[in-house]
Formats: sequence, C-alpha cells, structure tokens
Amino acid sequence: MVEGDTDQNLSKYTDVKDDRVANGDSKDHPSAGVVASSLQEKSLAPVQQQLNGATDRTVAVSKQLEAKKGGAGADPERAYSSKADFEQAIELTGYGRFHYILLAICGLVSTSEEMDVISMSFILPSAQCDLDLNTQSKGWLNSIIFIGMMLGAYVWGSVADSLGRKKVLIVISIMNALCIVASSFSQTYEVFMVFRFLNGVALGGSGPVIWPYFAEFQPKAKRGSMLSFMAAFWTIGNLLVAGLAWLIIPTGIGIHTPAFTYNSWRIFLLVCSIPSFIVAALLLYLPESPKFLLSQGKFEEALAIFRGIYVTNTGKSKDLYPVKELLIDDSLREELEAATKPIKNKYKRMLYDILDNSKQVFMSPILKFTSISITINLTFHIGYYGLMMWFPELFNRFDEFTRAHPGVEDATVCQVTDYVVGMGSHSQSGVCSSTIPSTVFLESLITVAAALPTNVIAVLGMDRLGRKFFLVFSTMAAGACSASMYFVTNKHQNLALSAIFSGVISMGNASLDCLITEVFPTNLRATGVAISMVAARLGGIIGNVVIATLLDMYCPAPTFIVAVLLAGGGLMCLFLPNTTRTALS
Repeated sequence: MVEGDTDQNLSKYTDVKDDRVANGDSKDHPSAGVVASSLQEKSLAPVQQQLNGATDRTVAVSKQLEAKKGGAGADPERAYSSKADFEQAIELTGYGRFHYILLAICGLVSTSEEMDVISMSFILPSAQCDLDLNTQSKGWLNSIIFIGMMLGAYVWGSVADSLGRKKVLIVISIMNALCIVASSFSQTYEVFMVFRFLNGVALGGSGPVIWPYFAEFQPKAKRGSMLSFMAAFWTIGNLLVAGLAWLIIPTGIGIHTPAFTYNSWRIFLLVCSIPSFIVAALLLYLPESPKFLLSQGKFEEALAIFRGIYVTNTGKSKDLYPVKELLIDDSLREELEAATKPIKNKYKRMLYDILDNSKQVFMSPILKFTSISITINLTFHIGYYGLMMWFPELFNRFDEFTRAHPGVEDATVCQVTDYVVGMGSHSQSGVCSSTIPSTVFLESLITVAAALPTNVIAVLGMDRLGRKFFLVFSTMAAGACSASMYFVTNKHQNLALSAIFSGVISMGNASLDCLITEVFPTNLRATGVAISMVAARLGGIIGNVVIATLLDMYCPAPTFIVAVLLAGGGLMCLFLPNTTRTALS
C-alpha cells in the first residue's frame, strides 16, 4: 500500500498518544478518558472530509484510536500497534536468539568461502611435484578461482536481486562443495584448473549475496558491529584451514598407485568441502530477507517474517508484535514500480532485472558509489591476496634456505627467493620436493591467528569510530608492513611482520565489507556488491600473477607496489558517504 497525503494527515492524529492513560496515570487524572474522547471526536471530523468517502480507512483509524484508549490495563505492545517502516519494524522484533542463529549460519558461509580460497596457498607447496608446478603456474592456479569468482559474483549477485538471497545461497553452497570434491580427485594440472574455475564460479556468489542478506536483518544501531562480527568468521576460516593443513598434509597419508593418487593434500581439500555441505542444509531453516520481499511488494510475507523473528527473540505470541502495517518510502515505491513492469514470464523478468540493475549501478547518483567501491576493492585485494596467499610459500622458501645454509642466520626475502629460484627447488636443475616441514604450517597458523584480537577491536569499535576510520587506519598500516618486508633479515622477523599485516588487513576487510554493503540501495545492493567483488577478484588475480612474477624476477617491486596500492585505495573511502548508524537505503 502506498503512503500518500492522506496518511500524512492521519498521522497527526493516529500518532497522538494518550501518555497519561498508557503510562497508568488515569487513576491520578480521572478526566484522561474524556480528553482522549474529545481529541478523537475533534480530529476525525476534518480527516473524514479529506478522505472523501474513504470510510474503510476511517473505521480502521478509529479502531486504532480505541485500542490506544484502552487504559493502563491494556498490553502496551497492543496499545501502540501501528504502522512502521522497515527500520522500525526490524527494531521492534527485538535483538536476541534469531540474530545470533543468523550470525552463526551466515558466519559459517563466510568461513567456508575463506577456507576454499585460502586452502590453495597451503596446497601449492605440497602439490608442486604432483601437478608439476613452477612459480608462474602456482600464480595461475591461485588466480583461476578468482577468474571464476569474477564471473560468478556478477551473475549470482544479479540473480539474488531478482529471485531472492536465500535460494541463491543454497544453490551456490551445494555447487561449491561438489566442485571442491571433484577437484580433490583431479590427477592433472589441467583438470584441477577446470574444477577450481567452477569452484570459483560458485564461490563468487557467496560474498555478494551473504553480506546484503545478513545486513538486511540488522537494526541500524547494531549493523556495523554485527557485520564486523561476521567478518571475523573469515579469520576463523583462515584458522581452520591452517590448522587442518598442519594436521593433515605433513602426515603423508593417502593412496598411491601408478594410475591413481589420492594423497594427504587431496584429503585436506576434501575435508575443506564439509562446511559448504553443512551451510546448504542450515540455510533451509532461515527465512528470506524481509527487505528483499518488501522491494518485491510482498508485504504480508515480510510482515510474517518480522512476526517470526519477534517470537524467536522474545518468546511471546506473534499476535503481540506491535507492527500491523508496513509503510513505503519513496525509494521503495520506485522499486515496486520497477518490479511491476509488464514482462511475460519470470525468466524474461530475471534477465530484464539483471540488465536493468547493472545499468542502474553505472548511472547517477549510484555511479559515484560504484566507481569508488570498484577502486577500493581492486587496490585492497591486490594487496590482501597478493601477500596473504603467498605467506606459506614464503615461509617454505625461508625454511628451504635455512636447511641449505645451516650456518647462515640472516637473509632477506629477496636473498631467499634468489636462492630458491636460482639453485633450489624452483630452479631448472632443482629436484622437486613436496615434503613440507610442519613448522611452515605452524607459522601460517600463527599469522592468521594474529587477526583474532584485531577482529575483536573491529567488532567493538565499528559503530563507535566508524567504517572510514578503520579502513583508512588499516590500509595505511598494512601498506607500511608491506614496504617493511623488504627490510627483514631473518625468518623470525618475516613471521612477526606477516602476523602484523594479517591483523591490520583483517580490520580493513571488516570495515570495507560494512561500507560497501551499506552504500547501495536495497534493489541494487547485491548487484552493487557483486560488481565490487568482481573488482576484488580481479585484484586477487593481479596480486597472484603479477606478485608471483615480480617476486622471482625483480624482488623489491612487489612489496612497494602493494604498499602504495593499499594506502591509496584506503584513502578513497573518504569520498563515500558516512553509513555508520544510518538506516539502510
């Protein structure tokens, strides 16, 4: 129902609250009921003239006023049952059990996504002999998942804005899990690349869909902290994958035959698929986003979801939920008009929505948000994936150098790389070895664990200090860490600097996810986030291929390139609006 001028006139009267009655002051003020009746009689006369015969509406308002006049003995929630917009409706559901269940399930989606992406960095040193890998092929193997994610992010994000968030999340979780299982059975580099690409296509829809989905259940006062909390599940994913790699890969378990090999790194990959299967099952128990349903004109369904959340959070009857009617603002009205355009069937509508949404994010006034979010995501993820996914490889190279030079304690990253490429396992005459010391996995575990305290800081401070503060601070600090890596002189300094980088970049990731999710309107949110994610995946590709090439050919370059990109990209957020503690558009 569209809120018009009549609603505004009515609100002057329907919003009048008999505070003395509702607060139980009727005993002290015997005339309270008389005053309320007088107000009702005087206010309804001009309203009825303006309604021009809209008697049904007048009767409804009269009933509402009668409910408000029920006195101190009436249930306060029933006494103030009325209309509300989305933000008011979600706040009146309370905050409790439902939101924590939602956090756990959506967080597991983020955990499984990060496990699937980062798992490759632990596989590369172990699979280099099985798949005949050099530095360049390792870079492309790291990158192929991002190429798939670029395609998947755009497609799934647009479909989610047309068909709904929940359905898309279930489909991509199942597809993702199956592709991981298939890739673990791959025996050649080419087949492994194909399944990693398909894995990326499925995985590409996870971020663009899960963030809008989760955000659209959050009241504005808690949205920043809860989005930061969910971002912390990325760190949990990193910890899980590092811990599993440490427990499984060095053991050497598996099957080895002349025709088929299923060794420890493949078993590790198989175990990493389990969270995706679990996610697909758990998502069945969650509702569709009420914000999405409102944008599709499904008011009763959205209201039913609000009632369900209210029951879960409070334990009270759904009939006590105070909102009986959902209001429409101007932006939502425009979304509804677009959703009701005459298109013959749902497939044509879906295609139309995908194309139309894509066009709208590149039109004023959204174009500014899109351009800046693309720039930030591109530069941020060149640095994030360009270094984070190479840490295990760097740790392994330091370990190889130390074994070959037992009397040498000090060596820079570039000296270590020169040895490994010139005379070590990556040289033309080098003997391939897939035996990775467990210390490499332990160092990787320490690095990702360093992000835990910074995630706590982000959760506690995101709604106080703001998204922009955390993004600027973290990118500047991460850039300083990247530049400093050129000056490390031993593996212990490398480990310490890697841990600091992991911690500060994690805060930046949380703030970036919050900011990009919030700047786009509901009907374009998944599409806008998806296009931003495409830029992020492109950054991952550039980071892995270019950083890998430069690391071997001209070692000093990668650290300084990453430093400049991180710092410059972070400052771009200053041109975006402040979304801290504001309503979702």
